[in-house]
Amino acid sequence: MAGRIRDEDIALVRERAPIADVVGEYLQLRNAGGGSLKGLCPFHDEKSPSFNVTPSKNLWYCFGCAEGGDVISFVQRIDSLSFAEAVESLARQAGVTLRYEEGGRSTRRDEGRRQRLLEAHRAAAEFYAGALLSPEAVAARRFLTDRGFDRSHAERFGLGFAPAGWENLTAHLRRKGFTDQELIDGGLASQGRRGAYDRFRNRLLWPVREVTGEVVGFGARKLDPDEDGPKYLNSPESPIFHKGRLLYGLDLAKRDISQKSEAVVVEGYTDVMACHDAGVTTAVATCGTSFGEDHVKILRRMLLGRSNQGGRVVFTFDGDKAGQKAAVRAFAEEHGFTSETYVAVQADGLDPCDLRFQHGPQAVADLVDGAVRLYEFMIRNVMEGYDLASPEGRMAALDAAAPIVASIRDEGVRRNYGASLDRWIGTMDEAFVQRRVAQHMRSNTRGGGSPRTGNHPVPTPDAGEAPYDLRDPSVRRERQALKIALQHPGLAAAFDAFTEEDFTVAQHRAVRALIAERGGVAAAHDPQVWLNGLREAAPSEAQRDFLTRLAVEPIEFHGELDGHYAMQMLGTIRTHSINRRESNLKSELSRLEGTSQMEEQRSVFTELMALQQQKRALQESLRG
Repeated sequence: MAGRIRDEDIALVRERAPIADVVGEYLQLRNAGGGSLKGLCPFHDEKSPSFNVTPSKNLWYCFGCAEGGDVISFVQRIDSLSFAEAVESLARQAGVTLRYEEGGRSTRRDEGRRQRLLEAHRAAAEFYAGALLSPEAVAARRFLTDRGFDRSHAERFGLGFAPAGWENLTAHLRRKGFTDQELIDGGLASQGRRGAYDRFRNRLLWPVREVTGEVVGFGARKLDPDEDGPKYLNSPESPIFHKGRLLYGLDLAKRDISQKSEAVVVEGYTDVMACHDAGVTTAVATCGTSFGEDHVKILRRMLLGRSNQGGRVVFTFDGDKAGQKAAVRAFAEEHGFTSETYVAVQADGLDPCDLRFQHGPQAVADLVDGAVRLYEFMIRNVMEGYDLASPEGRMAALDAAAPIVASIRDEGVRRNYGASLDRWIGTMDEAFVQRRVAQHMRSNTRGGGSPRTGNHPVPTPDAGEAPYDLRDPSVRRERQALKIALQHPGLAAAFDAFTEEDFTVAQHRAVRALIAERGGVAAAHDPQVWLNGLREAAPSEAQRDFLTRLAVEPIEFHGELDGHYAMQMLGTIRTHSINRRESNLKSELSRLEGTSQMEEQRSVFTELMALQQQKRALQESLRG
């Protein structure tokens, strides 16, 4: 795995990826005045645009959902990528070659190797796609038409055909300059006694892509049943293909998953195609492996974003025993979701591909819409093995299903399922069923488990959790001063003289301290680079969001901001600060009058005189 991307390369990506151009690929932006652009937020439903882009600072901020960041964070959010994935995606678009570090050692060679393997797979996907149109691929095309797919479907998903020969792809990629070792390392070829030979032969191929859209492997379906080998053959594990961390179709589904807060997990490549054709564009599938913890993490990131609001995950399984086992595996991973988890199983056992072919696309959409909650599915599935007509059977079913109910995180949901379990079994004694469930909960806790509360962090407001009243004139003035310092540091030289005492709320003091730690506004030789440095140095996501908002929020000023107004605003902050301290010193002096603490009185009086002298000097400078 490549190491950390060098800071200077990240800065270069930011510089060469104009935020207006990047955001403009996802939504329509219009002029909002003051050098800003505005559009409808892609992250929440709204009728009036509250999503602002400030090209001069390469920042975005939505005043509706209180989220913002730079061009990298936008790509992270919109495409559900990690930080490194977003940087790599933007770097490819901007033509920036990234360098990586790990433990102080450059890993550029490793990244160069990765890029070579990605380029080889891109060339392989083009070769296979072209071969699907050849006369030799008639069986592959028939496989698709027999399932209701045509050329447009094949092009949409990038399907291809591997010819029957031993070195068709290998010879093609050799001519393009790739070595046999690169093809073997990437899983495109296998090592034979006479050298490399094609791994995939006489098979229909589905390219497997990373979330960024890069082809990293293939899934292949055998076309001749008399040939040796498994029906489905996937790329082997390689430096770029890790099937446990990949979901087929995710590159196509990612935006709709985030926008709709829904993910549909199916079992096969053709099932993904059938779902997307039926309008279920959030469908994905695993790549020759069981749905596991890493898949949970991928979907959770897309479903939650930074809002901590769950979504809806629907698993579709075949109605046979294998499908039942798949549901059990999904249930084992359910704890990783904060989403509502559902199961959709067609009564006649048809998978989405066959269902679409036999009953039309609407049947697939109806299957997903009619999904039942995973807990209900598991409870009813367990109960099916017992004779509910007899008292003994009902008790056995209760003891089999009660542990499932006991594992539910939310207390209210758990009690509701307890009531449903009573009805489904037919005991006619809800209190008895609830006690049985409670017994299993206590048993789980004694066994080392811990009850899951289902509580999740609540998003903090844009300025943090401390009281923050924008109706307070002092808060508004200080906020205005901070915006000037962040947006126009060249006009805010006096800001560096501020101390913690000059601000009345913790959020503002924290921003001032962060600016001071980064060298003050005097260090803002390149304001955009300086501002990005401040955001990266912010100790929390809440403060980073607050900085972003201050950096893009309009400064309340009629006309063109100039040095005189900036000096007046900063001076007003300082004046009010001096007034507060002066009032405190006068109160302290009044308390000391009539006491024997003469030395302390003189000290407070001297400090008060010095403060009043500072105030006069400040007022004279502001008048000048």
